[in-house]
Order: sequence, then structure tokens, then C-alpha cells
Amino acid sequence: MKITIEAVVKAPLARVWESWTTPADIMAWNAASDDWHTTASTVDLRNGGAFSSRMEAKDGAMGFDFGGNYTRVEPMSLIEASFGDRGMTVEFSETADGVRVRETFDAEEQNSVEMQKAGWQAILDNFKRHTEA
Repeated sequence: MKITIEAVVKAPLARVWESWTTPADIMAWNAASDDWHTTASTVDLRNGGAFSSRMEAKDGAMGFDFGGNYTRVEPMSLIEASFGDRGMTVEFSETADGVRVRETFDAEEQNSVEMQKAGWQAILDNFKRHTEA
């Protein structure tokens, strides 16, 4: 099953792209709630390149690594990636209101679709706030 989320970011396309693909920026926005944070991020933004983020609870109770490989990169337009047996597509398109960022990803089986959608949307909303600031 595919899940799609999106946000319109009021910032220039170059800034939106940079915020999505720069480790320092990713560490600033990549969390679904205030009690989590990203402590490390790497990006090798090219077809076949790897990406990873270390996400941890701020109280140190738990953490996990999230990573995969880019399968298709079209600068300022599209990123496709795989992580495990799942895939993700991120589209960047300019609109009259800003840059629409649309993420479509394969759902996992451990958590409900609603929970996954809410978590990924929360992260995308953090991305929007960070990029617009």
C-alpha cells in the first residue's frame, strides 16, 4: 500500500531542495515530535548513493537508524529512494503558493496506515517550518 503526504513550502525552490538534501538541515527538522531528534545524517545525493539518519528520543530511552539508497535523482525536481524492501518518491514542484513537496512511500506492516501517515506528515510539517524560517 502507498501513502502520500504533502506540504506547500513558502520558500524558493533552491532553498527547499537544499533543506531536504543537506545533513545539517535534515538534523534540524527530521523528527515527528518534540521529544525526538536526529543526531546524525549523511547524504550522498546521486543515483546509487546512500543516505542515513540517526533518530533518538531526547531522553536517550531509544533510537534507530533510518537509511537507504537513492535510486533516481533529478535535481530540484525528484528523489526516488529505497530503504529495505520499501520505496519512496519525493516530488518538488513550484506552484503559485510555493513549492509543493509530495512524498509517496510504501507502508510498513507493523503500524497502522493512519499512524504512519500522521508520523510522516509531522516530519514534513517540521521540514516546512524549518525551511520557511
